[in-house]
Amino acid sequence: MQDYDLSKYDPSGMCKAYDTWPEIARHAYENENCKMSDFKNIKHVAFAGMGGSGAIGEIFSSVLSKSGLHTSVIKSHVLPKTVNDDTLVVVTSMSGNTEESLSILQEAKRKNTNVIAFSSGGLIKDYCTKNEIMYQQIQMIHSPRTSLPSALYTMLKTLGPQFEISYNEILNSIRLMEMTQKKINSSLLKRDNPAFDLASWISGMPVIYYPFGLSAAAIRFKNSLQENAKIHAVAEEVLEACHNGIMSWERSKNMRCMLIRGTDDHSKTKERWEIIKQYFNENKIPFYEIYSVTGDLLSKIVNLTYLLDFASIYFAILNMIDPSPLKSIEYIKERMRKS
Repeated sequence: MQDYDLSKYDPSGMCKAYDTWPEIARHAYENENCKMSDFKNIKHVAFAGMGGSGAIGEIFSSVLSKSGLHTSVIKSHVLPKTVNDDTLVVVTSMSGNTEESLSILQEAKRKNTNVIAFSSGGLIKDYCTKNEIMYQQIQMIHSPRTSLPSALYTMLKTLGPQFEISYNEILNSIRLMEMTQKKINSSLLKRDNPAFDLASWISGMPVIYYPFGLSAAAIRFKNSLQENAKIHAVAEEVLEACHNGIMSWERSKNMRCMLIRGTDDHSKTKERWEIIKQYFNENKIPFYEIYSVTGDLLSKIVNLTYLLDFASIYFAILNMIDPSPLKSIEYIKERMRKS
């Protein structure tokens, strides 16, 4: 990356923080101060969180999709009516001060349902301490979105046994992240870095197609492009897009499509990918394929998230944009505080 100076376009060191994601994940998972959850007779888990914390709920929901647990991901102030004595409400807020997450925590307390909270401190920690709610502190690394592995692997240490997510599955996801780091880290700013190559290809408005099982990685990518690169982005489940979204390509000119693919997608999904690729080729529509690692669902989602987050940061820097500031989000938060 000869023409771009990281110290100029990434002065707060977001890239350097991302370089250490595998180390952050391993440290969080090996933290001996983590408490193990042991809630009884849980049939429904409601994950509550906004932004990067909401992405963690999406990851857990995807990983648990093949279990006997019903999951919900809540990105609002209100618990669903389905919450009852068999529900575990998991509240996550990196800052500990997220208005929506605090509201969910308070409602869960009023409903006297099972609840556990994770944050780096703040009002959520204070509320849990005052009301004797199970709480686990998370280490903030650089910023909430950069802290995803710190939060995710702290939660996996605490909740993994509760949800029967195996020790080997978790360690394998970290091992594969260490391998991914060697290919995409910020000392390798050239086209054979998969994240940098993707960032160099993106232009216009990104459109992301994904299979159902990898929704957590795709939605996180959309959000990261919005936060880091400050651009609009669209994410659509590939089968559903074939019933509506595909029509937009008849007129869309300034859009770039990325296909996020699992190494062992369902046979019908694989068939649909090939039809879409044929459609794009016949209509001279450029597209970019991104494949997951081989392994369990947790490893696929975590490693895709790592690569795609880095791509969003590299895209920002290639366009001379500092990925860290969130002026528009702060505008909203400032007026929320005054209301």
